[in-house]
Amino acid sequence: MPPPLTTVADPRRPSAAEEARTIAASTNVGTLASLTKSGDPWASFVTYGLLDGAPVLCVSYLAEHGRNLAADPRASLAVVAPGAEADPLASPRITLAGIVEHPVGAELDAARAAHVEAVPAAKYYIDYSDFAVWVLRVQRVRWVGGYGRMDSATAADYAAATADPLSAIAAGAVEHLNDDHAGALAEMARALGGFPDAESATCTGVDRYGMELKVSTPRGAAYTRVGFGGAVGSAEKLRAATVRLVRQARESG
Repeated sequence: MPPPLTTVADPRRPSAAEEARTIAASTNVGTLASLTKSGDPWASFVTYGLLDGAPVLCVSYLAEHGRNLAADPRASLAVVAPGAEADPLASPRITLAGIVEHPVGAELDAARAAHVEAVPAAKYYIDYSDFAVWVLRVQRVRWVGGYGRMDSATAADYAAATADPLSAIAAGAVEHLNDDHAGALAEMARALGGFPDAESATCTGVDRYGMELKVSTPRGAAYTRVGFGGAVGSAEKLRAATVRLVRQARESG
């Protein structure tokens, strides 16, 4: 892959903790790893909600993983971000590891509400006597963004991070940029993304800090980053930030 020929103006990306919080909030299903009484790993498909980023599980003791959690609180949850990647290993994903605990008092009420909000069908069984609510106290975080992109985050960083505020509109923004502003994307790649030889550019992702571009050059295809110069938290601010980037690229050129 050809490298940039000039300095990328603003390469800032979301941290691993921010990426993890965004993926955790993007779905309500994952794979729970628990330990049997004999110490064997046991993987189960589960649903979850989030309470300040901590997964909230509602598990029956009739299920093997429910009995496993009751006997050994060590567990991890693997979550794959929804998407249409042709190669599953290119999909962003996380593993959240720690111990499970039964919340009590006000936290139990909040955890129960968080799970039902994420999994509406749970309202029909969450109060059954064989079901219990567990909160996974995250102690370790691993984020994988696809091939060649991965990092770890501390429990403290994960707890302090927030999900990307643009995640719900990112797909639509990417489609709009590619359909209506292909020329501007190429200008950004040349002036701000480090590829003055870019012949064209396609937006492949948008987050609070900037956009990912796939660049076509005479040297081959490459990927780069064009940052907004700060965090963007809404569709209106995203439009304004994009306009600023186009102006900046044209002034630089």
